[in-house]
Amino acid sequence: MRAFQFFSIKEKVLFNGLLIILVGSVIGWGLLFYHSKTKAVANYGGEYIEGIVGQPLHINPIIAQSNNADEDLAQLIFNGLLKYDSRGNLVPDLAERYELSEDKKTYTFYLKEDVVWHDGKPFTAVDVLYTANLISDPAYKSPLRANWHEVSAEMTDEFTIKFEIQNQYVGFPNNLTFGILPKHIWESVNPDKFTLTDLNLSPIGTGPYKYNYFQKDSNGNIISYKLVANPNYFAGKPYISKITFNFYLDDDSALKAYNTKEIMGINSITPRRISDIKLIQSTAVHKFDIPTYFAVFFNQNKSVPLANDEVRLALSYATDRKSLIDSIFGGNGSEVFSPFLKNMIGYSEDAAKHGFDPDKANKILEDNGWKTGEDGIRSKDGFDLEFTLTTTDWKELYDTAGILKEQWEKLGARVNVHTYSISDIQQNHIRPREYDALLFGQVLGADPDPYSFWNSNQKKGAGLNLALFGDSETDKLIDDGRIEFDAEKRAAIYKEFQKKLSKEIPAVFLYSRAYIYPLNKKVQGVGIENLISPSKRFSDVNHWYIKTKRIKK
Repeated sequence: MRAFQFFSIKEKVLFNGLLIILVGSVIGWGLLFYHSKTKAVANYGGEYIEGIVGQPLHINPIIAQSNNADEDLAQLIFNGLLKYDSRGNLVPDLAERYELSEDKKTYTFYLKEDVVWHDGKPFTAVDVLYTANLISDPAYKSPLRANWHEVSAEMTDEFTIKFEIQNQYVGFPNNLTFGILPKHIWESVNPDKFTLTDLNLSPIGTGPYKYNYFQKDSNGNIISYKLVANPNYFAGKPYISKITFNFYLDDDSALKAYNTKEIMGINSITPRRISDIKLIQSTAVHKFDIPTYFAVFFNQNKSVPLANDEVRLALSYATDRKSLIDSIFGGNGSEVFSPFLKNMIGYSEDAAKHGFDPDKANKILEDNGWKTGEDGIRSKDGFDLEFTLTTTDWKELYDTAGILKEQWEKLGARVNVHTYSISDIQQNHIRPREYDALLFGQVLGADPDPYSFWNSNQKKGAGLNLALFGDSETDKLIDDGRIEFDAEKRAAIYKEFQKKLSKEIPAVFLYSRAYIYPLNKKVQGVGIENLISPSKRFSDVNHWYIKTKRIKK
């Protein structure tokens, strides 16, 4: 390099530049070669921080159903005998397998024998029996109890338990996804203390993550809740080491936290708020269909015009569902024409649909004697085509009602929209069936059984048959579907049931809104395709990862 000292300044600069280029090229080609021979895979480590609007109260799987924050945390901490996989199918979880008796009334579960609680104690059938008995006992006030009438449980050995039901029911296994509580932790807690004990905020489970600690503000509100990976998780240690939940008062606060990188995900945002995400380039906006739909349910006992078949049919044809979805959800939803949604047994693209056809809607009314007056309102036999549309003050439903009013008034109807708080509408309108037409949603489970919403036994009081629909013929179809274990035969029964719905038009089915889950793209491995409920987004959380390493291809 002695010659270097004889270089001019310009030559030295040129030489150094070429040397840098050469070294950079060697390194670059080396990296390219390395990457061509290796691939990135999940590695352990990292922390995921999610924002949730709300507060955890009871992280207890048998009473968590009324609080989204509780359900989300319980999903990470507890396991059931069965769970839903990434496609929404029912698969074993704490159970190794199960058998069904010939008479289809006895389910025998054989449990995994290598499962331990977060405190290191072994999980056994004792815990399953204990939890099932808590659910069945009215003193513990579990919302799950409604599914446990006429069900008995018996432990046959340390890792075997039987459930007997009095009547065949094909959907019963879906009731066995409830999280199991550890008897040795909870058996000393009396019913009157069940919702008050600190165990509800420092839970012990068998799940992929275990409780670490939480923080409160000066007002006693929980602002942060931390979980750590369970190294002894029976399905394999989770990749992400820590998951922290931060809690916010409203959507605006959660979005602000996301946009300032305080959190890496939000448990849910409404479709219209996607445009408020400023970090959209680094965000994976996961969209899932969930088994929930919204419809306008007609009370033919309260409204003379709505008691006319042609009026309900015309209203259905006058409903532009796509316009509703585009206006309210930015296109993030699906049109619905029956209570059977995509991916459900019984769903059919060929089911009779009353799609948007305003000309046909007007012709139906004209042909049936509904004449338009000087005020633009149709009438027949002394009755104006006028009714009240009742809904909640939730913005999306209020907006939906406004658009429906516009669409239906073009048909010659007068629609009076009344909105109420959710507690008011449930107590003073739904329960006594005091409405002409009700815009409301219905949350379905994994099983398509329509009994709760469409059987005639559910027309009164606390029943959920909001359209007061059903007779002996439709009830028989529902009952037959509940005991038909052959999927194709069951689907045929439900398609016949849908024909009855389409003919009688007890409701105008509108849409199913997409569930929106924004995540920072650093969080990878999310494999969920179909969601049974929002909290089930964590069904494969042990496969999520942030850190990576490279291995040979």
